[in-house]
Amino acid sequence: MENLEPVEIKPKLKAKEYEKELRKLQRQLCALQDHVVKVGTRLIIVLEGRDAAGKGGVIKALTERVSPRVFRVVALPAPSDREKTQLHIQRYIQHFPAAGEVVIFDRSWYNRAGVEYVMGFCTKDEHRDFLQNCSMFERYLVGSGFTLIKLWLEVGQREQERRLEARIDDPLRQWKLSALDLASYFRWYEYSRARDMMLEATDTSAAPWFIVGSDDKKRARLNVISHILDTVPHRKVRRAKIELPKRSRKGRYDDQTVLEARRFVRQVY
Repeated sequence: MENLEPVEIKPKLKAKEYEKELRKLQRQLCALQDHVVKVGTRLIIVLEGRDAAGKGGVIKALTERVSPRVFRVVALPAPSDREKTQLHIQRYIQHFPAAGEVVIFDRSWYNRAGVEYVMGFCTKDEHRDFLQNCSMFERYLVGSGFTLIKLWLEVGQREQERRLEARIDDPLRQWKLSALDLASYFRWYEYSRARDMMLEATDTSAAPWFIVGSDDKKRARLNVISHILDTVPHRKVRRAKIELPKRSRKGRYDDQTVLEARRFVRQVY
């Protein structure tokens, strides 16, 4: 049953507790991965939200313990001149998963409902057509055997401001800051109304949206992984016992001495 209760505000999760719970969930993700490969699941995860909502951290937590050959992350740049002449959804479809794959979209075709609409990168007619037709496309997608999970990371005004200011002050995070981030901050309520229109038009029984409170990044990451594990039916796949074979000693020689005359990286640390 879907949780329609108001989100309970909890104290921020401590690092030690977070790492403990994350490790548990990542073990389950590895089990999910085995099941996806075995039965040929085609799983699409759409991650949307305002700038600085925490999508990057969620993706890292999702993917750091699984195979990049099974879990692929798609984060497309702005469309090229050629892509601008294509059907809007066209450049996303080519990245959809085959059997035994999981594709995580770090922003997706829903760009049209958010940044493109707010920033004027599409026309009002294009925005209207997208909202009218998106649910039909997703119904077809799910009906064709894909599993589609749509997640909106909701960050509050104060927390977004704190994160953006941290990016300004930290040279290790300044690369995350773009002109669109600043526009997103400036046009908060325009983005809110765009979000509301998107949810109203595309939150369907076939492809529902789920909101993730992301002011606490750690809780958001754990809640996203837990939701995915709950949403995708899976069973633990029994693996054959693995033992290292004995190394062959055929052609044995001193393979380290021969390297002594080669160039080595200077040992600074």
